[in-house]
Amino acid sequence: MEVVDGPFVTRRQELGAASARSLLLTVLGEFVLPSGRPVWTATLIDLLADLDVAEKAARQAIMRTADSGWIAGSRVGRETRWTLTEAGTRLLREGTDRIYGFAAEQREWDRRWLLLTVGVPDNARPLRQRLRTQLGWAGFGSVNATTWVTPRVDREPEALRVLSDCGLLAGSWSFVAQAGAVGDERSLVRSAWDLDEIEGRYEDFLDLVARRRPRTDRQALVAQVRLVQEWRRFPLLDPALPTELLPPRWSGNRAAEVFRERHAAWAPRATAAWAELSRDR
Repeated sequence: MEVVDGPFVTRRQELGAASARSLLLTVLGEFVLPSGRPVWTATLIDLLADLDVAEKAARQAIMRTADSGWIAGSRVGRETRWTLTEAGTRLLREGTDRIYGFAAEQREWDRRWLLLTVGVPDNARPLRQRLRTQLGWAGFGSVNATTWVTPRVDREPEALRVLSDCGLLAGSWSFVAQAGAVGDERSLVRSAWDLDEIEGRYEDFLDLVARRRPRTDRQALVAQVRLVQEWRRFPLLDPALPTELLPPRWSGNRAAEVFRERHAAWAPRATAAWAELSRDR
């Protein structure tokens, strides 16, 4: 198990919590996707046990992931090993690109905004929630029920895909523009995103990671999975705003630096532990 020195309770305890299926996807994306090799059921159950997932919950997570079409099993005697499907590979590759791309250095901003106006029927609450989740993942914030903004104009193709998937292209429009003389861009940001909440999450992440001191390869493996699991929330929470729009001393910059540093430091030992754990049984 990983080593965490001292008690740790945050005002958002869910930061360190994760479902069995979510942890499984992190393991698959971090170790199975890069290797391209099948993985035994027992290997996944052993590692998930180290992550405080009971065997029954681990088996259910594996089966639900298979039912979703993301992994496919093959019997070898009495054992089963799992291979990523084409859909699973695509899903995990997109997620991996977003996670590690999000931790990259800030890019220069050309001061343009992408605006969407989206018409959603008032009684279509599930559709509205789906739209909010998917546009949030794409980095958009909502100014009101119909208007979405992002300073990342390159996200227009992704917005087009989301609106198409939701059946909302008709009655929706997109605009690329610069801010005018009316209003203040920082006020716009505050109305579209809860920056205080996001910064609080970053501070919790930094406190949590600072207490991790893996002493063995197996502990490094567990710490690596938890690190990625906790970091993968931020591309949905944080719109990755340009520096010009962020508060002074934004803790997200330090969090991204710590994520890169810890991931690089723990990766060799984590990879060695995974190779030992996943060797042919």
